[in-house]
Amino acid sequence: MCAALAGKGIATANLEYRRVGNAGGGWPGTFADIRAAYQFLMQKARQYELDEKRVVVMGHSAGGQLALCLAAHEASVKSVVSLAGVIDLEQAYALHLSNDAVVEFLGGTPGEVPDHYREADPMELAVPARQWIIHGSADEVVPTAFSRDYVRAKQKMKEDARLVEIAGAGHFDLIDPRSGAWKEVERAVVEAVR
Repeated sequence: MCAALAGKGIATANLEYRRVGNAGGGWPGTFADIRAAYQFLMQKARQYELDEKRVVVMGHSAGGQLALCLAAHEASVKSVVSLAGVIDLEQAYALHLSNDAVVEFLGGTPGEVPDHYREADPMELAVPARQWIIHGSADEVVPTAFSRDYVRAKQKMKEDARLVEIAGAGHFDLIDPRSGAWKEVERAVVEAVR
């Protein structure tokens, strides 16, 4: 995906972070890694000739949650793209999505660690950045309703959120430049960097 975007003239950085099961992974360590990497890139922007005003933060699945969360906590993020994001953590908990992955990530249920849900859940956070919420209609991993409901809620709150639903696309089609869904993803990213 990064190579395909770079081929279109878009500078990319693929960030890695501690995951659940790694020492310090989960909330807030995983988010701290994303935030530190973003801040490092912004500090090095001039050195690498990056236009700080055209930076887009993007993530897939759990990364979609992290991207929107970063945009909520870092005022300098102006554009964010969520690809099939797990962007309603309370709903992910209620559905026991991916064998209760959200409980592992946040360290408990909404009743046990409500502060973690408030700090991490894009559905609960104010996201001042422009938001492209992209989801495939045939996603069997993260329900498409997550993105539909998110955009509806954010638009009611007067946030700049738009839904790009790709007919027939599955969860991983959104990150595969060889898929039929890729052109729509690429188009949204190009629009986001403008």
